[in-house]
Amino acid sequence: MARIKEVSDDVIIAVDPLTAYEHVSDVTQMPRWSPENTGAVIEESAGDEHTGQAYVGMKFVGSNARSGVRWRTGCEVTAADPGRRFAFRVREYGFRRPFLKVPVASWAYTFEPVAEGCRVTETWTDDRGWPDAVAAVFDRVATRKPGFAEFQRGNIRRTLDGLKVELEQ
Repeated sequence: MARIKEVSDDVIIAVDPLTAYEHVSDVTQMPRWSPENTGAVIEESAGDEHTGQAYVGMKFVGSNARSGVRWRTGCEVTAADPGRRFAFRVREYGFRRPFLKVPVASWAYTFEPVAEGCRVTETWTDDRGWPDAVAAVFDRVATRKPGFAEFQRGNIRRTLDGLKVELEQ
């Protein structure tokens, strides 16, 4: 069976799309909702015009943990359209610091106005160019699930639920 390379889910949050975007696009705050992310450090600044705001090309290092294993990822923002879309790709991986340049995954968040506030959709895309058989073995070991798609479905749900709770308080 071919692996599933993309999963997404959404939630309705009783805030406007710009408010939801501002929270999600502040990558240093992601640990408040994400079950795996433990922090992020923005690597560079493009000057005063970007202070405090995500921008296309912004690079950051994400810190993550799962089942006692910690790792870091080198990421680059690919979309930063306030109130509409925020996305980044993970292109480096390592344990103490990201050093292995390899496509890992892409993450995207869209923000759509609805009567109740906004619909936030989170999408994970598997960017690994691995053969399905190799990915299947790795995924079972790394996630204890049949594949990363199933694992990420749960992570996405927990992230969106946490975001909703926080933004609606």
